[in-house]
Amino acid sequence: MNILVTGCAGFIGSSLVDFLLLHDHKIIGIDNFDPFYPKEIKQKNLSNALKNPSFTFYQLNISNGLSVIAEKIDVVIHMAAKAGVRPSIENPLGYIETNIHGTQEVLNFMKERGIKKLVFASSSSVYGNNKKIPFSESDPVDNPISPYASTKKSAELLTYTYHHLYKIDVINLRFFTVYGPRQRPDLAIYKFVRKILNDEEIILFGDGKSARDYTFIDDILTGVYNAMNYSIDHTNIFETVNLGNNLPVKLNDLVSLLGEITGKKIISQNTGMQPGDVDITYADISRAQTLFHYKPAVTIKEGLKKFVEWYTVTVHDHPV
Repeated sequence: MNILVTGCAGFIGSSLVDFLLLHDHKIIGIDNFDPFYPKEIKQKNLSNALKNPSFTFYQLNISNGLSVIAEKIDVVIHMAAKAGVRPSIENPLGYIETNIHGTQEVLNFMKERGIKKLVFASSSSVYGNNKKIPFSESDPVDNPISPYASTKKSAELLTYTYHHLYKIDVINLRFFTVYGPRQRPDLAIYKFVRKILNDEEIILFGDGKSARDYTFIDDILTGVYNAMNYSIDHTNIFETVNLGNNLPVKLNDLVSLLGEITGKKIISQNTGMQPGDVDITYADISRAQTLFHYKPAVTIKEGLKKFVEWYTVTVHDHPV
């Protein structure tokens, strides 16, 4: 099957490309190497895929460059987005351009090419500070607390519009705090491990009691793959589905685990919660279990150990 993966050089996108290539699919990958973090990291993410004859790469922007793609496409997995909750507060227009306009251009491309299958990477951020936990797909998501979250919700609405008008089958996947090897350097676990291994102080936002439903990358990849196969096997579908671990971890507990795994003493300082941050994320994953047998298998301790091992070998000892 020919699969178009947008945002193929990022953390999740590049991991997904490698996963799909192992399953004998042909992948057309696109990425614009957004300067949010160093291009060299993204090029390293793609290094294995670029050696594979079943992978074709286009460096382009989803907002204006998709017409150059010549290959036949069976499925689109739309991962590309301008990332980061806090930076979106500083530059909301950039997020609107990429995450909303870019998604519309992907959908226009699908309409023009007659591509009927879409898996879209949304985010748990759309739930905002939802007081009901765990978060269910049927919960109202009308109160996003960051521009990033509002663009992800807007993109979900766009996918429904194109499903309704042009019969594109859609699965919107709401990812919950994905972590693991290749994680973006701006994210908490990456920053904590870097500072802990360098015996530096880490800054904890809030009182340490905020919690995240950390989901290991391998579980996300399996979920995306199962969702894609579900889409292939069904017609006239529009589904919005949580992909999480269903087990929130408090910030203080996360830091304690990192100290245990690294064998380092934690030096930390607490400061105020940041604008746009939520108190907790907690995924109800029953819909994913019912639709495509999603079952996260990696515990937080196992996942953190894998990340620390990867970071030590790949980053700490061999910095870009």
